[in-house]
Amino acid sequence: MSGQQPRQENRPELPIERGFPIERVNEIAEKESRAKQYYRPIYTMHKWWARRPGCLFRAITMYSLLDEETTPDDVAVYEPGENQQLGSNGLSETDLVEALGNVDMDDPESLWEFYPKDVRIKDKKILDPFMGGGTSLVEASRFGVDSVGMDLNPVAWFVTKKELDAGRTDVDELEAAFEKVKADVAAEILEYYRTPCPNGDHHADVMYNLWVKELDCVSCGHTIPLFKDYRVAAGRYENDDKYNVLCPNCNDVTLVNDWQDESNCNSCNHQFTPKNGNVSRGGYYNCPECGQKESITDAIADQGKADQRLYAIEYYCEHCDDQGRQKSAYKGYKKAEPADKQLFEEAKRDWKTRTDLHEYVPKEEIPEGAITAASSVSGNDVFQHGFSKWTDMFNERQLLCLSTLLRSIEKVENQNTKEYLLLAFSEALNFNTMMVPYQAGRNHTNHLFKTNSFDPPQKSSEGNLWGTKFGIGRFQSTFDMISTAIEYAKSPTDRYVENGETVETKGFGQPIGENSKVYQDDMRNITAENEYDAVITDPPYYDNIIYSEVADYYYVWQKIILEDDYPGFDQEQTPRAESIVTNPYLDKTAEDFEHEMGEALSVINRALKQEGTLAFTYHHSDQESWGELLESLCNNNFEVTATYPINSDMRKFIGGESVAFDIVIVARPTEDRRPTSWDSLRRHIVRTARETRETLEEHRELAGGDIGVIEMGECFQVYSKHHGEVHRAGEVMSAKEVVDEIYGIIQDNDRGEQDIYRDLLEEHNPTYNDLNKHLKRSDASEEQMKEMELFRIEGGDFILCQWDDEKRQAYVQSKVEEGNGDLTDLDKAHFLRYHFEQGKDPKEYLERWNDDELRELCEGLAEATGDETYLTMIGVDMSLDAFGDE
Repeated sequence: MSGQQPRQENRPELPIERGFPIERVNEIAEKESRAKQYYRPIYTMHKWWARRPGCLFRAITMYSLLDEETTPDDVAVYEPGENQQLGSNGLSETDLVEALGNVDMDDPESLWEFYPKDVRIKDKKILDPFMGGGTSLVEASRFGVDSVGMDLNPVAWFVTKKELDAGRTDVDELEAAFEKVKADVAAEILEYYRTPCPNGDHHADVMYNLWVKELDCVSCGHTIPLFKDYRVAAGRYENDDKYNVLCPNCNDVTLVNDWQDESNCNSCNHQFTPKNGNVSRGGYYNCPECGQKESITDAIADQGKADQRLYAIEYYCEHCDDQGRQKSAYKGYKKAEPADKQLFEEAKRDWKTRTDLHEYVPKEEIPEGAITAASSVSGNDVFQHGFSKWTDMFNERQLLCLSTLLRSIEKVENQNTKEYLLLAFSEALNFNTMMVPYQAGRNHTNHLFKTNSFDPPQKSSEGNLWGTKFGIGRFQSTFDMISTAIEYAKSPTDRYVENGETVETKGFGQPIGENSKVYQDDMRNITAENEYDAVITDPPYYDNIIYSEVADYYYVWQKIILEDDYPGFDQEQTPRAESIVTNPYLDKTAEDFEHEMGEALSVINRALKQEGTLAFTYHHSDQESWGELLESLCNNNFEVTATYPINSDMRKFIGGESVAFDIVIVARPTEDRRPTSWDSLRRHIVRTARETRETLEEHRELAGGDIGVIEMGECFQVYSKHHGEVHRAGEVMSAKEVVDEIYGIIQDNDRGEQDIYRDLLEEHNPTYNDLNKHLKRSDASEEQMKEMELFRIEGGDFILCQWDDEKRQAYVQSKVEEGNGDLTDLDKAHFLRYHFEQGKDPKEYLERWNDDELRELCEGLAEATGDETYLTMIGVDMSLDAFGDE
């Protein structure tokens, strides 16, 4: 393109500087983000925050480590599954080199042909100084390059270490160790999670024990259960039009038609309105005896930590299942009986007397911080709820069972195997804590970090740690996820889109993790000079989640096993002050962040070879953050050579608004700065932006927002040549001032009716205003959504139509009967859901609609609604806990 600046002399140009296949990456990234367990199960081994899609880092690595001087001797290309060099099949090392030369902004996809091939790149070395969950290192290792990673946080180090160890781990040995632990403690743990079956003289398995906090009224002393409402869970199966609620009079679980209307208990005939509990907005309780209204946290300050009462149980009975009973009989909800409460008391006594187990729970106190105490980051002050130690987040039965399991894991002799079992244990902590509520509308528990904070609930869900056939967050299922990830790591596959269909490759011959090293340390201690061909990373953002505080939750448990084995696990908490992030509790400001990021960029520049590359992902909210980043890069002798958008369906970029979007930034070391006038630079930038937009609109299928981000990258590249030397009216302009001048209006991204519908599904009680809010930022039509019977207004109320809505089903059925190809994936999913509920086998339609996108939409619907039937009906034998985070 004529608007591009000449590169620094003697520096080979990279494909990623000439073009990047955003369209191809994003069409995979969107799917991978929803279904990591299929695309890259290695990243489902353990929670880490803000993981980027693996496909993105694979593409960045391939487009950054090859250049115009690459020769056929510098690479090797293999066919997945065969591990034989290509050539006879039409693609060879020579073809790869030729493809490198053909990449440009008009058509960056010549090199993309090699994305699904097992490409090895020789004599290259990369660094990720902010490795976090290790995505960049995992993807780089698949190319056979040497990779080094570093992170200040020991939990991040441990998670990444185990991801990279996976390709060299014996699955059979791991399975054998699991079976040994199972034989050692499973029966013992399960004994604490049994309940009298409501269908006969036998026991059922507890899936979840449901608890409510109780306080004494400060006025009359009456014990008040802190129910915001009396919902237990939505009805299921033949009762899916009803709701399970708790009768406040007899404490029985009863079915009602509508939890928001006046109802009668089926057991004692007590009349009540389930939506009216004892807790009101703002954190107050209302005493039903004397009418006193009081702050809950004030009452806790006066009385101490609230008591907990077991009020209901979700159970599964294998015996009744084997007897062929209907689903609502062998899997359902019941009141907490005296036997259930007695079992907990037994566990409580066992915990107090089993002093041999107390060394297997954390002894540390919860440190005060921006997330644990009230601050501008989080208003969830755990100390106001009576918490002081990490063990306060668990009840005695959980501590007993967790310590029993952890002690058994410690006895495993093989260190590597032990660490994977520890990782499964640590992942199970997301659900096995009294810090998670039960999602009544979705019939399952939450995970702890849904809000990336510690938010003590009034109603808690205590899961079955070892696990039964159903339930989320079981140790059995977290171990299965790790076992699957290790199998994948030995011979990883890739998925990509070809002719509109998602295709999965056969296994690659290069396992994950070879030639990789990771260190737990502050990256500012890196002393390397002129060593790395590329730094590929996802650095911290100034207003990041404060990982050190949330990661402490895992750390205090992991250190019980690891503190004698690894440096970094011998402290009371993970490092705080050294973290490069704003932290109001430590008075670390945005200015501190900018200074520390400048230090980090200086280290990175020194570590890179002179012709090296810095490629990183970044999150921005407005033009100010663009300016801060650009200035920091330029001040540390980098020039921006390209920017590309990612996650386009989530991005909006409009001049004057504070909005968020994600980008890939490519920068190269430079010391070449040339003075220029602002007028000259301005005209050059205008020409560059115009040419970039015209070229992309003519040759690429990109949304306006995508084009705008690339435009900005081209403008930054122009400016980078002159940083600190742009003169205007006798003054030198800063990068922030330049960004303010060139910040443009970028168009919305395409979002259709199905996207809007799923957005509304995730809203709590969506309204017509919510619909309008989403429509304004989309290409969807309200009229089209009405025609599709996705919503309607009835009696002034906004109704979002579910799969079982009569009018929605009538619309879907008519579309199926017409058979004119006008069915959307959402129509198909709702049609299948209805037929499955009628007991009809969906196999015929699944074969007819053999469509990866339908399958993936069903997975998305399952996650959005908490309805596992969407998984069952398409043959996915996996519970929602496998769907990962984020």
